[in-house]
Order: sequence, then C-alpha cells, then structure tokens
Amino acid sequence: MSSNHRLLVENADQVVVICNHGEKFLTKEGMKNLSVIQNASVVIGRDGLIEAVGPSKAISLQYSGASFDKVIDAKGMCVLPGLVDAHTHPVWAGDRVHEFAMKLAGATYMDVHRAGGGIHFTVEHTRAAAAPELLGSLGSRLARMLRAGTTLVECKSGYGLELQTEVKMLEVIEKARRSLPINISSTYCGAHAVPKGKTVAEATEDILQVQLPRLKELMSAGTLRVDNIDVFCEQGVFDLDATRSILQAGKELGLNINFHGDELHPMNSAQLGAELGALAISHLEEVTDEGIAAMAMAGTAAVLLPTTAYILRLPQPRARAMLDAGVIVALGSDFNPNAFCCSMPIVMHLACVNMRMTMSEALAAATINAAYALGRSDTHGSLEVGKHGDLLVLNNSRWEHLIYQLGGHRELIRHVVIKGNVINTDQTMPL
Repeated sequence: MSSNHRLLVENADQVVVICNHGEKFLTKEGMKNLSVIQNASVVIGRDGLIEAVGPSKAISLQYSGASFDKVIDAKGMCVLPGLVDAHTHPVWAGDRVHEFAMKLAGATYMDVHRAGGGIHFTVEHTRAAAAPELLGSLGSRLARMLRAGTTLVECKSGYGLELQTEVKMLEVIEKARRSLPINISSTYCGAHAVPKGKTVAEATEDILQVQLPRLKELMSAGTLRVDNIDVFCEQGVFDLDATRSILQAGKELGLNINFHGDELHPMNSAQLGAELGALAISHLEEVTDEGIAAMAMAGTAAVLLPTTAYILRLPQPRARAMLDAGVIVALGSDFNPNAFCCSMPIVMHLACVNMRMTMSEALAAATINAAYALGRSDTHGSLEVGKHGDLLVLNNSRWEHLIYQLGGHRELIRHVVIKGNVINTDQTMPL
C-alpha cells in the first residue's frame, strides 16, 4: 500500500474519544460517561483528518500493509483530543503586574478600572504598539498555550476601542491564524469598554457606523476572517440596549454572538443572549436562575472562566446549577493582562475544585463543548472519524492525571498533534 497516511498512534492504554455519535455538544448526563476505548489506536490520513479509531488489534489488522509518515508507540500512555480554549484576549502590549498587587490589597475590578487602570491601561499601550510587536508577543503566548495542550483557541480584539487599533489587532490575529499550526477562532470585541471621553451612545454609534462597516469591507474582500462578535455587557460599560444593537448588527454580518455577560452584576445578559440566539455567553458569575433557564432552552453555551473568579475573588460561576438545568457548559482561560493563565489543564483543575465540576465534566467542557461555543464542534473537540487529527499523547496511562497534577502538564504532555503533524512545542513558534 502506498504511503498515504500521516500518523499512526498505536497501543495506547486509553483513547479518550469524548463522544462517538457526532454529538455537537454534551450536557450533564453525556458529560458523566465519556467515551473511552482501552488498548486503542488512532490513524490520521494525509488530509490531516482522523481516518480510524479503535482497538489496537483491529486497527493493526486493517492497516497491516500500510505505511505512515510517523508512528507513535503509545504503550503505557493515553490519547485525548486537543484542548479548546473558548475565551482569550491574547493580543496586547503592556502588562498589568502592578494591578495584581492592587487587587491583592483589596481593590475591586471596577476600582482599578475607574483609576485609569484595567482595560484603559492596556488600550493605551496597545494603541501605541506596532503590529510586528503585537504579532511577536501573540506568537509566544500561543506557543505557551500549545505546550499546555490547547490546539484550538478563541482570540479577541478589544484593546483598541477605535477603528485603527481594532483592525490592527484583528489583522495580527489573522496573520497568526495563517502562519501558525494552532487553530484560531477570531472575535471582534470593539465594545470591550467605553473609550475615555465618549458616552455609551457615542461609543455604540462609532461601532455601528464606523467599525462594523469597515469590518464588513475587509471580510468581503477576503483579507480578514472574523468568526464572532463580543460586547462587555456590564454596569458602567455597555448596557442592555447598546449590547443588543451591537450584537444584532454583528449577527447580520454573519458573526456568531459570543459575549461577556452577568459578570459583576445581574444584568439579564443571559436572557438577552438567549433571545438573540447567542452561540455562547462568557463569565455569568451573577447569572440569575431565569437566565440559566433561558440559556438551556436556547442552546446557548455558558463559557465559564474559573481563573477570573479566582483572581478577582468573585463568587464562582454556578456550574452545578447550570449543568442541572441542562445548559451546555464550556471552559476558557480568559487569558488577558488581568488573568495571566495560558493553561487549560489548570483551568480544568480550578473548575473541579472551585466550581465543583467532575473531571469528566471539565474535560468535556474543555473539548467538545468549548468547540461548540466557537461553532467548531463539527471539526474539533472529539476523536471521531472525519474530524481534525488534533490530539494529545499523555505520558501516563490515565487521562485524569492531566487535571489531577496541578501545573504538571509540561511533564505529562508527551506530544501535541495538529492535523496529524507532531508539533515541536519546545520552540517559540516562528512568525
């Protein structure tokens, strides 16, 4: 047989398939019993897609005459899908380490924001940074995420708050998407804060009349791919009416609605998102029971961010209430200057300890459900035939160690594979 297969991962003690009936997402019952095959192998074809998954003996017989570009003997190891990070802000200049000290001393998120810190501090530095500088730092951050097992990541703009810098950020994300192995879902987040000197009405008008029309031009020309639209719906930021008008305008451009809601105050963002057919809403630390019910009914994913609640000492998102109500629960790192965490294994650990999720729920939330929140669960999030060959090989015979060993992911992850290519994660990715 000719060499038409890219990769064989054979003899794994466990292959964690997640789900195997083409499910787009899992809710509570499905998250309890993930599909795991013992003593199994995975074949990835020349097209980078999964060609076969099954017991090692059966795969060995089926491919007895085949040759492969690479073979990984995974005896004593386990294989699971590449992790999906459903919420990050990875393009920015100027860190905020000084603000961490302020928060530790008792300052709230909005105290820092009103003092000219927070998003406004980052906006000032990001506006001043040249695109190559932003691209370089983005590349190194994405490399850190890859090393921690993330193979699909959502990347937001939102530290420009005006046309020129928002486009600059989106172009940087586009260059990374085209040149790096990691899969990227791009989000326009021009409504991340109200720019200094503007009212909410003025900021909303600028987004609707200036920024979104320009985005439409760039997307139509094929120079920019943008997948999602985001708004920070919050007291003192964008109210419900402004949020509604911006999200609706984005939806008309073909963008998925995927926004920040009910983080610091119960704003009824969840009900608004459900009404608009939002694909996902993030944060939800202050979501109401009515909001949870509305999201469950609408099939809107909840992207929970345990790092944010942990760092800001906020109430934890009510993951158990959401799961019990049938909400599609996903996870994200919320990587940004306020929550500097690149590791989905650490996020899963925090979700289990602080949000009382089980390990299988956390893994489903960081794979198939996070992929669903990005509109990508048809291609990512599980090890099913026809999906992208994105997987991790763990140097342990039980997958739970990736969550159990807090901060141990560098030692545990033996290989990161994207579309059948084994990625050298020891190097910062070239740009």
